[in-house]
Amino acid sequence: MTSRTQYSPDETALLIVDPYNDFLSEGGKLWPRGKEVAEGVGLLDHMRATLATARSRGFRVFVVPHHQTAPSDYATWDHLSPTQQGIVSRQTFAAGSWGAEWHPDFRPREDELVVRQHWAPSGFANTDLDFLLTQHHIRKIVLIGMRANTCVDTTARFGQELGYHVTLIREPSAPSAGRRWKGSS
Repeated sequence: MTSRTQYSPDETALLIVDPYNDFLSEGGKLWPRGKEVAEGVGLLDHMRATLATARSRGFRVFVVPHHQTAPSDYATWDHLSPTQQGIVSRQTFAAGSWGAEWHPDFRPREDELVVRQHWAPSGFANTDLDFLLTQHHIRKIVLIGMRANTCVDTTARFGQELGYHVTLIREPSAPSAGRRWKGSS
């Protein structure tokens, strides 16, 4: 069964997950891990096009950033995940560093909201994302970002658990494994 979902700007938001230089820019600490796939599918071009569509059609845009690290952030933590251990050893998204700055193409505009930073993969857990979406009457969320198997996926799943209609953007030439958001209103 196929249904055609309508995305009204009154109830839909675009979430840009972790748009940092460390993820998305040449020279970023994590860019080499995803560069081949990202370039192969035109990730940055698709993200740019999706953001431009959302902005031109009046959709709210939320930036969902990962925690910017300091050397002692995790020093006394129990049970660090492998991802958090990697963040500690690489100082990924180090506060005040170029890697923790927004990728130039995904800097939030003045009217766009930046959510509180998330410490683990979910952009919802221990942040104000759900509160802000609720206050803006958002019922549908569309997600873009790097590392679909971690923060994008976990944020999407958490959003679905909270009752949001969730759409992940896929690259246009992929098999029909998911819906392609057209930003219709």
